[in-house]
Amino acid sequence: MTLESVTPRHAAAIGLVAFVPVLVYAVTNSVLAGVVSGINLLLIYGSLYVAMSPVEGGHGHDHDGSGTAS
Repeated sequence: MTLESVTPRHAAAIGLVAFVPVLVYAVTNSVLAGVVSGINLLLIYGSLYVAMSPVEGGHGHDHDGSGTAS
């Protein structure tokens, strides 16, 4: 698999690897801080997942720059 064949949504999913240090921090230092960091991480991942989802009906503009869909 090459980098060009990876979809943006799959690339965003790689960000879930960030749960590993959050989990380690929660276990070793502060459970509350780990939970808050985990919630923040889920919010960021969810936002990226939604932002990179396909748009039904296109983006609402033509390629000629007129701003109207045909």
